[in-house]
Formats: sequence, C-alpha cells, structure tokens
Amino acid sequence: MGHNHQHAALPQGNKGDARYEATRNVTLVGAVVNLFLSIGKVAIGVIGSSPALVADGVHSLSDLLTDVLVVWAAKHGSRDADEDHPYGHGRIETVFTVALGVVLLLVAAGIIYDASSRLFHPERLTQPGVLALVMAAISVVSKEALYLYTLRVARRIRSNLLKANAWHHRSDAISSIVVIVGIGGTMAGLPYLDAIAAAAVGLMIARIAWELGWQAVHELMDTALEAERVEAIRRVIQSVDGVNELHTLRTRRMGADALVDVHIQVDPLLSVSEGHHISERVRQKVVREIEEVQDVLVHIDPEDDEQIALSAHLPSRQVLLARLRGFWQDSPAAEHIRRVTLHYLDGKLRVEVYLPLEQVGDEAERRHLTEVLRRPAAGMAEIESITVYYS
Repeated sequence: MGHNHQHAALPQGNKGDARYEATRNVTLVGAVVNLFLSIGKVAIGVIGSSPALVADGVHSLSDLLTDVLVVWAAKHGSRDADEDHPYGHGRIETVFTVALGVVLLLVAAGIIYDASSRLFHPERLTQPGVLALVMAAISVVSKEALYLYTLRVARRIRSNLLKANAWHHRSDAISSIVVIVGIGGTMAGLPYLDAIAAAAVGLMIARIAWELGWQAVHELMDTALEAERVEAIRRVIQSVDGVNELHTLRTRRMGADALVDVHIQVDPLLSVSEGHHISERVRQKVVREIEEVQDVLVHIDPEDDEQIALSAHLPSRQVLLARLRGFWQDSPAAEHIRRVTLHYLDGKLRVEVYLPLEQVGDEAERRHLTEVLRRPAAGMAEIESITVYYS
C-alpha cells in the first residue's frame, strides 16, 4: 500500500493578523527609541568630538531602517496562503532578513574604514567630553530595555526576524558600552581608544550581520530544523497507534513555521481507508504538539522501501487481471469472483480472490476450484501466492 497524503498549507487567518499586530507594536516602539537615539548620538558625537559615538549613532540609524523592514516583512509575510503561494508567505521574512544582514555588513564596513583611517592619521584623533559619555550611557539603558521587550514578543510569536531585530538592539547596547570605554579612555589621556572603540563597534555589527544573514540563507536552502526538534517530531510520530516505523523524515522552515515530510510504515494488509486514517492522526498530532510545524506530508509504506526490493516493476491491476482471466477462462465459477485484492510486497504479488459460497457445491468441488484459481501462481514469476476465500 503506497499512499501520498498531503494537505494544503493551513491558512493563518487570525493567527497571522495577531502575529503581525504584535510585531508592528513592538517594532514601532523600537523605531521611536532608535530615532531619538540616532539623532542624539550623532549630534552629540559631532559636538563632543567622538567618532565612536557617531558610529554608534549610525548603528542606531541602521536599527531604525531594520525596524521599517521588519514591519513591512511581517505585514506581507503574515498573509494567508493563496493559489500562487500554497505554503503561505513566510519566506518574505527570510528574504528581508538576508537583506538586513547585507545592509548591516555595509554599515560595519564604513565604520571600520573610518576608524582605521583615524588610527593611521593621529592628527584626526579627537577628544570627546562628558556629554558624549552621558549619551552613550543613556543608549546602553534604552537599548537593553528594547532588547528584553522585543525578545519576549519574538519568543511568544516565534518570529526569527523579530528575534534578530532584538539581538540588533542588544548589539547596539554592547557597542555603546564599548563607546563608553573608548570615550573614558580618551578622556584619561589615551586618544586612540575612541577610534579603537569605533572599529570594535563595526566588527560587532559585522558579526551580528553575518550570523542573522547566514541563518536566513540556510532557511532559503531548505536546511532542516535543529536536531533536537527533528528528534521531537520523530518521537511524536512513533507514538501514534498504527505506525510501525518511520524513515525519510525531512523538515524545512517557512518563515516562523516549519513543514515536515515523512514516510511511515504500517501493517501491509490494512485497508486504504485505515492507512489514510493513521496518516491523518500523524499529521494532526505533529501539528498539535510541535509548535512551529504548520503542515505534514505523510507517505504511507507497507514495508521499508529503503531496505526492501521495490515493486514498481510489477504489472498494474488491469494488466494482471487480464492475464489471470486467461488462466481462469475454462472455469465457469471464475465469472462469479466478487473481488480480487492485490498486495505488492517485497518485489512480489500476493493475490487474494473472493467468491460467494453459494456458487460452490460440496467440499470436493471447492478444493478443485481453489486449485484452478491458484494455478497461475505456478506460471507467473511475479506472483508469490494466490489465496482463495469463500464467504
């Protein structure tokens, strides 16, 4: 029994709307904070002669840009599945995460270049004052608060894009700490520390950009879920009554959600409807118990098709019945066959023939008819056995 059981992607409906609303609200709060911080840090960095604070202000400005991208991606990524996008629009978030990574890498490169040029030209080194130090301290407190707020929402709605944006906030807080060290060192008589701090900020931005961008690229390449999540899915499937074994378990991400493909092995003599019922229970249980799984494609196997000889070379029902009728044409009782069931197992055919009991006379006639109906098994190599039932 081979059976492909697929469901269209579940529409997100209200879930998608609520997810977008949560993303929008937390991101708008971040955008307002980033706007004021970027203006304040750049202005005070210029007035207070601190290139590190200016670099940190540019970092905050890049945060503001990412906030806009996050809201746009969340809005379009939460749209329902449609005819052109049967799995939904979750990958929009992934694409924008890659774009966000590229933008941050460019920002980091510019900051590192400027800081390096200052280090090699001592006359360009500056002497920041207390005002720059205070602004950097305000930035640390504000960005750490934003990080905690955004990360809490990201975990609640399972948004990798929002989680990346939260870490962007924390990277800004860390970079502000580095700026504080640089400014403080410069005020203490080490003028090059501010430029070194600016370069360090650039390197941190580059690292964050690479990590979130590379993770998104892996998602676009349909990289599997983490090993522990795959193992959790495996345990859920194996717990379903009727599943004897499973193999070819494949997973991939679709934005915040995940899709699963699996082959399950069931009793080879089950009816098609019972096999379908088992596959449906597998799908429902995985979707219910594994939070990020949106849908499951279940392929039903009567045997382990990774180890057992495949039966694709065997004749179809129509071809086989035509050949069997050739063997049975001299038996009038063969015209009363009610049903023929075929089992394609281990590269062979097991045939079950069902006849009405009233069409057969005594026991001797029944034995003779059984012998006639089983005769093709001796002349057809692809048939392993023919079993005759009377009812």
